[in-house]
Amino acid sequence: MIRLYILDNHPLILEGLYSLLSIEKDIIIAGHARNGNDCLTFLQNNTIDLILMDVSLPDMDGVDLCATIRMEYPEIMIIGLSSLTEGKCVTGMIENGASGYVLNNVEREELLYAIHVVYEGDTYFSKEAKLAIQDERNNARHHFPHLTRREKEVLFLIAEGNTNPEIAEQLFISADTVNSHRKNLLAKLEVKNTAMLIKYAINNKLLV
Repeated sequence: MIRLYILDNHPLILEGLYSLLSIEKDIIIAGHARNGNDCLTFLQNNTIDLILMDVSLPDMDGVDLCATIRMEYPEIMIIGLSSLTEGKCVTGMIENGASGYVLNNVEREELLYAIHVVYEGDTYFSKEAKLAIQDERNNARHHFPHLTRREKEVLFLIAEGNTNPEIAEQLFISADTVNSHRKNLLAKLEVKNTAMLIKYAINNKLLV
């Protein structure tokens, strides 16, 4: 039997989920709540297998609550349940231990499938959640740290093959200052050496 806990801020959704799932022969609704604190209090004295967790709660952030529960009760599986499909919200739940994410208007068959898949130790993300994850990854791929005007100038001259003294002469600054800019570029772009720095700059069109 799957001991299920439902956590949702919306009374109608909470009631609907309870009615929908309580008739399943292999699911026991162990409890339900509308806020995170009530959920944490319940977990202190009760054993459950899986939580359907609303991401938008009145007293705390669902992502933070997910992290807390996974840390204190690592055996409990969590499925994010929300109308929110922003990439940061979905990936936040995943990064903090959720094994699934579905919208709160999900069809009964899909919800039951998600519950069983996650209960068996796998993961399940609805089509909308997968798209949100992909969008977030694409955005992250095209997000670059802010480079100052001088750092951009130094980067361009490094890519042209200039040494620190040559760059210093062209920009009318000291070689030590150039070296400092070079180190900052390596740190900001998270690369280990000049060759990787130039490769990163070319691949990400930072020299255009």
